[in-house]
Formats: sequence, C-alpha cells, structure tokens
Amino acid sequence: MEFSKISAPTLKELFVSNLESMILSGQLPVDTQLPPERDLAASMQVSRAVVNAGISELARKGYLVVRPRVGTFVADYRRQGTIETFLSIVSYNGGMLRRDEVRSILELRQALDTLAINLCAEHITDAELKKLRESTEAIGRARNPEDAVGHAFAFQHQLALFSGNSLLPVIFSSFKSLTRTLWLRFCSLYGIQALYENTDALCTCLEQRDFSGAIQCLTQTLENSIHGDKQIYY
Repeated sequence: MEFSKISAPTLKELFVSNLESMILSGQLPVDTQLPPERDLAASMQVSRAVVNAGISELARKGYLVVRPRVGTFVADYRRQGTIETFLSIVSYNGGMLRRDEVRSILELRQALDTLAINLCAEHITDAELKKLRESTEAIGRARNPEDAVGHAFAFQHQLALFSGNSLLPVIFSSFKSLTRTLWLRFCSLYGIQALYENTDALCTCLEQRDFSGAIQCLTQTLENSIHGDKQIYY
C-alpha cells in the first residue's frame, strides 16, 4: 500500500485560512477595515510578505477589497466572490455548509441539468444513452466513495456534452471540485448505493426518452438533498 506525502501548510495558507474563518464566522463583518499590513504582520507574527500575498489571494477570492491609499476592507463575498469562494465555504467548519448555501448550489445545478436534459431531448442518440448507462453502472460497482463520485461526475459531464451546448461541459468542469465535495458528503451519509439509485432513476427516464420524467426525477433528488429525507447538511 502506498501512502501520500504529508505536506504542512505554508504560513500564507495559514494566514488565508485564518482570515477566511474570521470572515465566514462573522467575526470580521462586511466593510470592516483591516489594520495596516505592518501591524497585521506583527500581530499574527508573520512577515509582511506573507500578509501581502495572503491579502492578494483573499481579494482574488472576493473576501477582501483593497482601496489604494485608503486601506483593505472585508468585502461582501456573496457579491464579490468567485468559484474559489464557494470552495472555501465548503471547507469552512469541517465542510458544514449552511442551508441557504447548499440550496443555492443545488438550485444552480438543477437549472444547468434541466437545460442539459431539455437540449438532449432534441438529439441524444442511443449510443450516447449507452455511455450514460455505463457511467451509471460504474457507480454501482465502485468500491469506495471517491470512485463512485468520479463516475457520477462522468455521467453529469457526459449529459452536458450530449446536450450539444458547447459551454455547458465547460461550466460543469469548473464546478467539479464543489460537486465532488457535495457528493462525497452525500455518500458518507447515505452510501454509494443511494448515489447509484438516484443516478439509475434519472438514467432510466432518459433511456425511455421520458425527458419530463427525467426533470421531475432530478428535481425530487435535489429537493431531498436540501430539505427531504436525504439532506446533505442540517
């Protein structure tokens, strides 16, 4: 058995993680002005280079805004954030997302998957449906959650490809890390079999070319993940 190398976080990573937690917890509210870099470095016992690099990363993620000759302020990450912001939120507090954040993520997925299904209704082929079935069955045969989630993403990404919309697969790929995190959480709570059953029900509707049924199946699955009998976060 091979074991992965353990790497300690850098000071910059620790600085970023610390400030992210303070912002997400509300300890640093929106519009709070941070101390000057020199004072922040002295207070946290790191170099100014670490503080400067950390602030730049947090600004890129949408957590901070730097106003030249004025100072650095906590931004409203819900307005300024990027996909990196979402990934930070997922990791915060051991991955415990708040209900409104889970709902927002799954509502976005529902909108994108529904678009993919509607587009697939126009021209999906039997060969493409066979590929979706292969990915579905691979989930059922998976020996660990990581493999199951990999096949689940393959199913979703193929569905986007088969839609014929050139941007949908790119959008799905950009959300890969976030999607995998939610599915891994789902598998940890309900097992691989539950993930397989959800995908199998959707795939069966597609195979029967019951596209309205596929959308209903998708909607029910996501509703259950938000506030039904298979909630991802409480």
